Amino acid sequence: MAQQIDRMAGSVPAFFEDQRPHNGLTYEAYISQWKDKLDRPLKGMERVERRYHFYSKYNDERAARVKDAYSMNDSLKERVESIDEPQLWMILTEDWCVDSAYALPIIYAAASLNSKINIRILPRDANLDIMDQYLTNEARSIPKLIIFSMDGEELVEWGPRPAALQALRAELKDSGETGNIISQKSVEWYEAGGWREVETELAHALALVGK
Repeated sequence: MAQQIDRMAGSVPAFFEDQRPHNGLTYEAYISQWKDKLDRPLKGMERVERRYHFYSKYNDERAARVKDAYSMNDSLKERVESIDEPQLWMILTEDWCVDSAYALPIIYAAASLNSKINIRILPRDANLDIMDQYLTNEARSIPKLIIFSMDGEELVEWGPRPAALQALRAELKDSGETGNIISQKSVEWYEAGGWREVETELAHALALVGK
């Protein structure tokens, strides 16, 4: 199991100094890469690769539903528009991740409101050394949003999912439910409108910056 790497408060992460977040994928490049993957023929794929292809396909549909239904509330809009210093929003994720399918459209919509925000996406599996600095209960859970000032100060860490869903999953696990059931219940929670909690939590996190 991966072990979390301790980060000294106030220190600039070495990966930030190395400009790795800065050189991550733009949102547009990430989506283009995702679409290209979905266009690949299934014939010839290994079983595991085929399974992840279907995960990515379902997540493309889920993200599209969120994008179509989403209208930003005033609280998040005001928080984002009030940002007056450049920020880098780094997201660790993968297109097969269910939580990311529901969260990423909201995070991107928020970042798009302010030209001072530079959003970059790092595929988790190609950046495990960075991922291991942002574990959740010792797991490499995604998505993870880390907001940096341009001098490398960590302002916000959010993810991998809203607190209410995290609590629900813990409760299901404690009651002995299987991983498949927990995943099913998670999707049901999101589809019932739970994905809007991403917006609420992001607005709250931004409100705490500088306090």
